[in-house]
Amino acid sequence: MNVLLTNDDGVLSPGINKLADILKGSYNVVVVAPDRERSAVGHAITMHKPLRIKKIKDEENLKIFHANGTPSDCVKLGIDIIMKDKPDIIVSGINDGFNLGTDILYSGTVSAAMEGSINGFSSIAISLEAGSDITDKALLFIKKLIKSVAKNGLPKNSLLNVNIPNISDNYSGVKITKLGYRNYIENFTRRIDPHGREYYWLAGKVLENINEEDSDIVAVKNGFISITPIQFDLTMYSLIDTLKSWDIQI
Repeated sequence: MNVLLTNDDGVLSPGINKLADILKGSYNVVVVAPDRERSAVGHAITMHKPLRIKKIKDEENLKIFHANGTPSDCVKLGIDIIMKDKPDIIVSGINDGFNLGTDILYSGTVSAAMEGSINGFSSIAISLEAGSDITDKALLFIKKLIKSVAKNGLPKNSLLNVNIPNISDNYSGVKITKLGYRNYIENFTRRIDPHGREYYWLAGKVLENINEEDSDIVAVKNGFISITPIQFDLTMYSLIDTLKSWDIQI
């Protein structure tokens, strides 16, 4: 079975390299990842500059490439250019830090998996609590999930968003969840560069929103691994008939 791995933390990140190492014994693994960190780039793709690919490892059952593009670029390059035998499954991660609730709209990790789904491949985004060790138990769960997705498949236009808390401390099990809601108190820190020009750093903190028990946010807070099935159809079907009733024809 052919597995395409990517991420938004960059090709040298521990998460993707540990994942490649544990999968290469069972699968043919191809890594195509950004050549640097590209966190929070969303679903951006590169259109106005050339994309360059470099192979940095070529061994049995494991080939590693980096590209100067975004995570979604890397998925496209993996599917269309690098892999002669198309992937059976695409995995984005292991990301250093959760991708929960509305954060997925900014996430390069989740967007890369979504790009795989758009192209018709079973895809998973995997994120780990920031600063946590990638434990053997977490890796065992990931291997088991990949095996299950390979066996059962996923519906068209869907993907799985997986968030793993620090399960070395307080592990409660696996929970199937829905997306929660996350927003922030945002502020921009103003600074002055050596040339006297102002610039800004985005800062802020997460607001403690009230989320339902079956949300991904509550699940990881309570020590569960969260699996959220998501889709890229953002249509709000309940509003269609209402909009049709508006007097907006000209």
